[in-house]
Amino acid sequence: MDVNEYLGLFLDESQEHIQSVNTQLLKLEQTGSQESIQEIFRSAHTLKGMSATMGYDSVANLTHEMESALDLVRAGKKESNQLLLDTMFSAMEQIEEMIADIETGGSGANIDVTATVSAFQSFIGSTQKVPQLADTNVFTADLYTDSVITQAKESGFEAFHLHVKLSDAVVLKAARAYMVFDRLQELGEVVRTSPETEAIEQEQFDLSFDVLFVSQESADVIEHAVTQVSEVEHVQVTSYMSASVGEPEVAVSTESVAVSTESVAVAEVKSKAVETEEPKEQAVAQAKTIRVNLERIDRLMNLFEEFIIDRGRLERLADEVGQPELNETVEKIKRGTNELQSLVLTLRMMPIEQVFNRFPRMVRSVAKDIHKKVQLDITGAETELDRTVIDEIGDPLVHLIRNAIDHGIELPEVRIAAGKPEQGSLALRAYHGGNRVFIEIEDDGAGINVEKVRSKALERGVITSEEATTMSDNELAMLIFAPGFSTADVVTDLSGRGVGLDVVKNKIESLGGVVTLETVVGQGTKFQVSLPLTLSIISAMLVQVGEETYAVPLSSILETTLLDETDILTAHRERVFDFRGQLVPLVYLKEMFAIETETKTQFPVVVVRKGNKLVGVVVNDLIGQQEIVMKPLGTYLEGIPAISGATILGDGRVALIVDSNDLF
Repeated sequence: MDVNEYLGLFLDESQEHIQSVNTQLLKLEQTGSQESIQEIFRSAHTLKGMSATMGYDSVANLTHEMESALDLVRAGKKESNQLLLDTMFSAMEQIEEMIADIETGGSGANIDVTATVSAFQSFIGSTQKVPQLADTNVFTADLYTDSVITQAKESGFEAFHLHVKLSDAVVLKAARAYMVFDRLQELGEVVRTSPETEAIEQEQFDLSFDVLFVSQESADVIEHAVTQVSEVEHVQVTSYMSASVGEPEVAVSTESVAVSTESVAVAEVKSKAVETEEPKEQAVAQAKTIRVNLERIDRLMNLFEEFIIDRGRLERLADEVGQPELNETVEKIKRGTNELQSLVLTLRMMPIEQVFNRFPRMVRSVAKDIHKKVQLDITGAETELDRTVIDEIGDPLVHLIRNAIDHGIELPEVRIAAGKPEQGSLALRAYHGGNRVFIEIEDDGAGINVEKVRSKALERGVITSEEATTMSDNELAMLIFAPGFSTADVVTDLSGRGVGLDVVKNKIESLGGVVTLETVVGQGTKFQVSLPLTLSIISAMLVQVGEETYAVPLSSILETTLLDETDILTAHRERVFDFRGQLVPLVYLKEMFAIETETKTQFPVVVVRKGNKLVGVVVNDLIGQQEIVMKPLGTYLEGIPAISGATILGDGRVALIVDSNDLF
């Protein structure tokens, strides 16, 4: 089998199981839920089987250790404790690293898991060898097993529980077990074994083992086949009924002895195929969704972007020709492509939970490292964003969350002294607002000490004394985003080096977003990140400057107005104008881009905003609103001030896209 053919599917499903385990681990730590233990076990078991089938033994071996420890908890032989929880959290971090290594072409074998394996074995202790379980309830009922048995019965199979006892004189227990499995595979399918097949392979069992088996043969035929294997002293075949249905097992027959040869590995691969198979009802429901390679969606998007460009050209030509029938046809095409555009953009949308899902475990780890107690509350994880934005927004949010835990939320004893609960609250929210998505990170910590920020800013020359007296508390707090700015008294692993928040701000702004904050001393801080829904096709205002055409994204435009020369004022040696009682600075694109234009006494101004700040952009003419396709400038041209990309107009000319954030 060419495993590369299934690599994408393996990586996708592995991420799903990793996320499921992380979620259930947090739930288990908080509530001790037995359901969480079952869910973790199932995900680990499936991940182990998938990894073994694909040949990634490092992942399979680590998940096997996790599974062995969990099996003891499920059976009531061990109680879940902090050692087990910490070890499982560490194991999941290492499995994530392994999967990331596999995604880049590795095998995951370079991750050192020695300490984690030792911790699992320490938890397992003397029970590492799984003893014989002769009772009829050896196979704990679960949804997967029940669904497999139900489906098998619908297909004409019967489910059996085999208890096999080897002779006391047996020399090679694993070899005899192989022979039993080989004979069974000729008659049906092995669903589960107890102990697990790895333990049987390593002879980690006494002299007996149990098999959950589905077959169309009778109990007598199955019993006879197994008793033909030498050194099988006894085999008991009983009809298996799911414990969840409340039907007891019924004894069918009893006798002795055993048979042939192959490999338990084959039996396990087949058993995984049966065990993880979904019931028919679920398959029907899931048929409405399919997995699509992201590269195909990107190719579709690129083709559609070209179509949008050609549509603009067709509209221009239709206007020049002026034929009513042609105009009517073009209008129909425009309506159809608008609907198609909405559909294509929807295909690129992904729920932001793919980013949010990584934070609960991170918050737990960071809080534990710095001896704080933090409760994370996530809302709006289903909010959808363009995949490009999803890929880029993760790291900035990590910085903001770590900053909230380290700088915002106080130590338990400090919170108690301030009359607060010892456990801090951290809220992560996402919601839609118009054509943008808003993400908020809010803590109930100490807030930002604006006086300390003011002092540091004056000391470093970030602001002048005059500015320091006129700035509001929130404006002063925003100075923490200045490059190299830090109020931390002590440098830690998390903060204090003066790097991080300026990078966060730059990254968010490069995505067409804005970050703002509100803070109240003693009550907490709220960061708000505003992002565009998509970065590929946007609405823009086309403007003329000399012979050049520029595009200004509509999402940043507040208003357009007409200005006379007499309306221009001077304040702090800058040109400003009165915009509804507020002095707003003016930026001339002709000066910024060194373009020669005719002098006008009256000219259009595009008022753009960034947070609470406004700037008037002076241009020669307003061309009109248009849907444009954003294209990157490439590595050779990137970094040009106030330019974020380019687009191709309907007449084939290239128009540069103005980055309004740089105008401030």
